[in-house]
Amino acid sequence: MTTGGSRLRDGAALTAVAVILVVYFTWPLALRPGTLGRVDSEGDGQFSIWNVAWVAHAILSPDARVFDANIFHPHRGTLAYSEANLGAGVLAVPGYWLTRNPYVAHNTAVLIGLTLSVVGMYLLGFRLSGSRPGALVAAIVFSFCPFLFAHTAHIQLLMLGPLPFVLLALHAFVERATPVRASLLGLAIGMQALFCAYWGVLAGLLVGVGVLFYSVSRGLWRSPRWWILTCVAAVVSAVTVLPFFLPYMDVQQEGFGRTLAEAGVYSSTWRDYLTSSAWMHDWMLPWLKRRGGWVEVLFPGFAALILGGAGVMAAIRERDGGGESASTICETTIFYLLVAALALWISFGPAAGLYSVLFHTVPVFSLLRAPARFGVAVTLALAVLSSFGVRWILASQSAERRTWIAAAIVGVTALDLSMTMPFRRVAPFPKAYEVIARSRPGPVAEFPFFYQGADFYRHSRYMLGSTVHWQPLINGYSDHIPPDFVEMTVPISSFPNPEGFDILRARRARYVVFHLALYSARSREALLKRIEAYSAYLRPLAQENDVWLFEIADWPEQHPDLSGR
Repeated sequence: MTTGGSRLRDGAALTAVAVILVVYFTWPLALRPGTLGRVDSEGDGQFSIWNVAWVAHAILSPDARVFDANIFHPHRGTLAYSEANLGAGVLAVPGYWLTRNPYVAHNTAVLIGLTLSVVGMYLLGFRLSGSRPGALVAAIVFSFCPFLFAHTAHIQLLMLGPLPFVLLALHAFVERATPVRASLLGLAIGMQALFCAYWGVLAGLLVGVGVLFYSVSRGLWRSPRWWILTCVAAVVSAVTVLPFFLPYMDVQQEGFGRTLAEAGVYSSTWRDYLTSSAWMHDWMLPWLKRRGGWVEVLFPGFAALILGGAGVMAAIRERDGGGESASTICETTIFYLLVAALALWISFGPAAGLYSVLFHTVPVFSLLRAPARFGVAVTLALAVLSSFGVRWILASQSAERRTWIAAAIVGVTALDLSMTMPFRRVAPFPKAYEVIARSRPGPVAEFPFFYQGADFYRHSRYMLGSTVHWQPLINGYSDHIPPDFVEMTVPISSFPNPEGFDILRARRARYVVFHLALYSARSREALLKRIEAYSAYLRPLAQENDVWLFEIADWPEQHPDLSGR
């Protein structure tokens, strides 16, 4: 009988192993969390850092409303213009509370999120296989797969940690359906949705497939109680998510949504399932480039493929041997093979058919655009099957050899997925932002004001800078761009100018920041002339290198003649 003390020791040991693995795979992130970040990814990395820091800031600030993020001022509910990352923001709170550093906040969420993923997948693998080495291999295959490390600039896609707990809750519910277990299953689905909408949808699909599969395999479809408790799980999930989903309904009414055409662009191909940036897989990339390249990074690793295949073989062999345990393993293997097949099918997008059916029948699919991302469930299935494969391999070994073989399998699996993390050393924030933080509150506009659609992502650098002061920012970047923002970008881009002053006056702007280094030589010369012409209305507060901060001192009624006559 397992005592409370032994469970506590086992939990502490598992957490320690998980932390060691996370530190190894993300090195040197844990060593320098305040000075490393993804700031080189066309805005996505900067957006993620701002997003997580905003949620942590809002949680710690009594006056802040989390969905009223400080971008696109004076719009409200702007956090819902993209993934809210509420779960990641919660994980970031300790780091942000201690440092008020947005990079620490973001990296805290990454490190804790990956640790939860390792712990969750280990528990799932151990529950299903009964093998500790197999469970550890499953945790490595799932938590450090190439897909995740290809998306270090997308914090929401790193938040896969709750998904193994969803499956744990599903298997517990299948084993014995009770109101408590149904409620826990629904809560787990809802929590995954709050960490990432994509993975929330994936969790719902996996549970739906599981409910249908096990209702047939175990004859549960005949039981009204089974279906009633399944509905309880669905209701709990919906109630958990609904308060946080309402802002997205408002955004949809403004015209935001995805199309099947967009989904087609972000659908996977067979080449994606051979694409990886791990050291051991680099040799495949030139060959794939010559054959058209890839959309997504979905190769699960050689260890996952070999050990997952061994797991399928183990199920076949154990089925032939008979017994209740063999029957359960065979049933579980079939379920995860079904998961892999359906995920593969969905990831190929509208052209393959199944995604189109889901798009037209499941309302939340209108908010998604990247079917390829569902391919991560193929890796999840292989992780579970790998735990069976390791168990089978070790079962035939003597006690003396078993430990060494297990250690070798774990080491090779980790080496197979190792890669160099794409984090860069970040530059200090300009002095101008610190001045704004110490000055009277007021909306901020930053220039150059990028006006071409292809350059909108460049506003994210201003969003990241706003984490120093958290004043309302007239700039912004997100999945949904308000129409009035698009309309004003061209006239305001030549500020200071008559139209720009009118726009900023309507938005009650107080501060303007010019990043001179971002202008071309000709545009910079013209800007300096305009600043001089409007000097009576712009009070300088800070000029550090090429970042100049002004406070709007007054609003011109008559505009200077800049024609040079």
